[in-house]
Amino acid sequence: MVNLEEQLRAELDRIREQGLYRQTIPARHEGGGRIRVGGADFLNLASNDYLGLACDPDLLAEFYARLDPAALPGDFGPGSTASRLMTGNHGLYQRLEEGLAGMYSRPRALVFNSGYHCNIGILPALAGRQDLVLADKLCHASLIDGMRLCRARVIRYPHLDYDRLQALLEEHRPRHRQVFLVTESIFSMDGDLADLRRLVRLKEAWQAVLYVDEAHAVGTRGSRGLGLAGEQGVVADIDLLVGTFGKAWGGQGAWLLCRQTVADYLVNTARSLIFTTALPPVSLAWLCFLLPRIQRLERQRRHLRDLAARLRRELGRQGLATRGESNIVPVMIGDAARAVATAEALRRHGFWVNAVRPPTVPAGTARLRISLTAAMDWQQLAPLPGLIASILRGG
Repeated sequence: MVNLEEQLRAELDRIREQGLYRQTIPARHEGGGRIRVGGADFLNLASNDYLGLACDPDLLAEFYARLDPAALPGDFGPGSTASRLMTGNHGLYQRLEEGLAGMYSRPRALVFNSGYHCNIGILPALAGRQDLVLADKLCHASLIDGMRLCRARVIRYPHLDYDRLQALLEEHRPRHRQVFLVTESIFSMDGDLADLRRLVRLKEAWQAVLYVDEAHAVGTRGSRGLGLAGEQGVVADIDLLVGTFGKAWGGQGAWLLCRQTVADYLVNTARSLIFTTALPPVSLAWLCFLLPRIQRLERQRRHLRDLAARLRRELGRQGLATRGESNIVPVMIGDAARAVATAEALRRHGFWVNAVRPPTVPAGTARLRISLTAAMDWQQLAPLPGLIASILRGG
């Protein structure tokens, strides 16, 4: 028999030797796209607060100015006290879900506690042993966990390879009750885009169910921030459309847009919704406050697109390889230890950058994941491409 702590210490040593060791670091978020860690200030290039809303002092002041002592427990309480199916289903849930459904012109929105809760709850509830899941190889870990929990057969097709997906449909569709096509819209580590129009054509041709996770696109893409589905004109054609409040919305939680029957079924079967404490009223109040505002932030969306395009151009001029077409800008390094060393050097120059390593990304594709937000400007970013190139050259 092996002592558990000895076993874990040996595993941690192996993780350190591979340059994959991670640890949590206390941080304080400031305005203007900045973060304070260990007494030092950095430009925060690891944030998912894509529109800068979570740390916008004017917006926060406007929200808390609405605080009425008489409404403290009901609208600003820090705890919901129970699950949604007990007594935690605050009236703000209805307001938020109806607002989302109206915003997207969809029959129903169903709010979960997080994107992770969505993705580990939906497929296990809907996909059974007679079904098949065909998923993009680079789907997020939360989607992968949902696939592992469901009872359906799962096949992951090569990233963005829709010819291969079609071949899989031709081979396997006739033998399964339902087929779920699962993808992100903007992929979290590469920043590249799914062809949602083609996926819609495939799902219609093969009578499949299309499941799209828009976590990194809601708020930042499309008219009124309706995501890549809005930008590509297919919002109404996606059967299961997931979005998150935890990124561009600057809040907490996530939602599913679907038909009423699907929502009713999930309320009765999705374990990640049933068996967890509901979101606190203050979180729901913040999201309801943002609902009309986020649709009007076209200036921030344009600024974010312009920043990303300019950064990619300047990185290319330095001979650095990048990927994607979004405000997520990966700089490809390859070796995990070298990526970590580069990130650490950038922090010494005031840039808070994270190195992304296996198993988050495939072996040999470690990279710097630069996440841009509308709260920053080009003057802050201008030194970065040359600095990364200098560090990699050993300068």
